[in-house]
Amino acid sequence: MCPRLAAFRRQNRAAFPDFHNNPVPSFGPLDAKLLIVGLAPGLKGANRTGRPFTGDYAGDLLYGSLKRLKLAQGEYRARRDDGFTLNGVRITNAVRCVPPENKPLPVEVHTCRAFLIAEIAAMTELRVILALGQIAHQSVISTLALKRKEHSFTHGARGTASHLGKPIAIFASYHCSRYNTSTGVLTQAMFEEVLAAAKAAAGL
Repeated sequence: MCPRLAAFRRQNRAAFPDFHNNPVPSFGPLDAKLLIVGLAPGLKGANRTGRPFTGDYAGDLLYGSLKRLKLAQGEYRARRDDGFTLNGVRITNAVRCVPPENKPLPVEVHTCRAFLIAEIAAMTELRVILALGQIAHQSVISTLALKRKEHSFTHGARGTASHLGKPIAIFASYHCSRYNTSTGVLTQAMFEEVLAAAKAAAGL
């Protein structure tokens, strides 16, 4: 469905034959109350391991924070088979395939939104969505048929929507990337404050 991303996958299969190099499936129980939506798999992170946010710095921060807030258990060892599990949380990406330079094109985000729509529709217990970064936030807003001008992206932003006849809360955070943390745009404390608020809203 996305020729540029498919070509990039083929290129990576030749360069890194032991990588996952496929669309990355979601992680966590389908009956989760909290859905965390990232941007896309990292080349040597989720594209390598086959699990969202696994194998790169963003995963270190995300999964460490989830465990500190008792939303996960086990030892995160940056492998899909490390036995790490999530409690009431599911993690996915706005774009399922790794994009060149970590930058999906708008048409690719739009095309992949069909999978995010299906994901959210299947989560019957969903109460909260936490979007990481502006692109993921905009994709969530579009998925829920909301108006972007009424739900602008800022760190800590909150909104509401309807899902299967019930209200759900929408939270936004800066993406937990190495760039954002190394430049001081996002600190661990800032991230965990938003995550804790999302947890409380989900009743977890």
